[in-house]
Amino acid sequence: METWKTIDCKLLLDMPPYLKVEAHTIQLPDGRKLENWPWLISPDFINVVALTREGEYLCFRQTKYGVQGTTLAPVGGYVDAGEDPLAAAKRELLEETGYEAPHWENLGQFRVDGNRGNGTAHFFLAREAYPAAEIDADDLEEQVLLKLSRAEVEAAVQRGAFKVLPWQAVMALALLRW
Repeated sequence: METWKTIDCKLLLDMPPYLKVEAHTIQLPDGRKLENWPWLISPDFINVVALTREGEYLCFRQTKYGVQGTTLAPVGGYVDAGEDPLAAAKRELLEETGYEAPHWENLGQFRVDGNRGNGTAHFFLAREAYPAAEIDADDLEEQVLLKLSRAEVEAAVQRGAFKVLPWQAVMALALLRW
């Protein structure tokens, strides 16, 4: 199968560091051209499912601007320019929870939107996490750190309590893996 080709690209909106919007001219494998194809550029991000030495899942109950009410959430954050995603995951785990973990598994990298771009999600499972420092999060939203059992996480995933798609996906992948 042949891939689509970008023929031209025009910047429409630039709001660093979170968003760029471009209009692409695309050529399909059959030769047809599509004008003004919207393309979103946002930073890559990580999500971490952290399991403590006691077998508890570290999660947050938090508010988010784009989510009605409260939601459960895993550790997450943006990958800084030039930063390795695993390094970002370890940094975010320590900043947001005060925990470190000796065992890390890559759960995959996933494009957020297959037709419009919008960043790549890097998912990780951190095992045998232990407290190592004070929480040093710079997050804007209110959040409470929770320690949930596997049964509680399974029930939360089943009822859609992780209200952001990448969060729901990383939790489901971690449950399948561990």
